[in-house]
Amino acid sequence: MNIGILTIFPDFVKVIKEYGVISQAIKNGLLDIQIFNLRDFTNDKHRVVDDYPYGGGPGMVMKPEPFF
Repeated sequence: MNIGILTIFPDFVKVIKEYGVISQAIKNGLLDIQIFNLRDFTNDKHRVVDDYPYGGGPGMVMKPEPFF
C-alpha cells in the first residue's frame, strides 16, 4: 500500500515511519509512506501556504496554489 502525506511539518510526521507497527510494515515491504513538504510547492520568497479567512474572523486558511 502506498500512502502520500502532504504537510507543512515533515519532521513531525517522519516519526510515524520510524516507530511501532507502521515501521514494521514498512520494513516488511507492506507499506510505503512518502512525505511531501507543502512549502516545496510554493512560488513566493517566504514559502507561505496559509492565508487569512475571507470575511475576517479567527484562524487561518490553506491557500489552494501549493496544492495545484
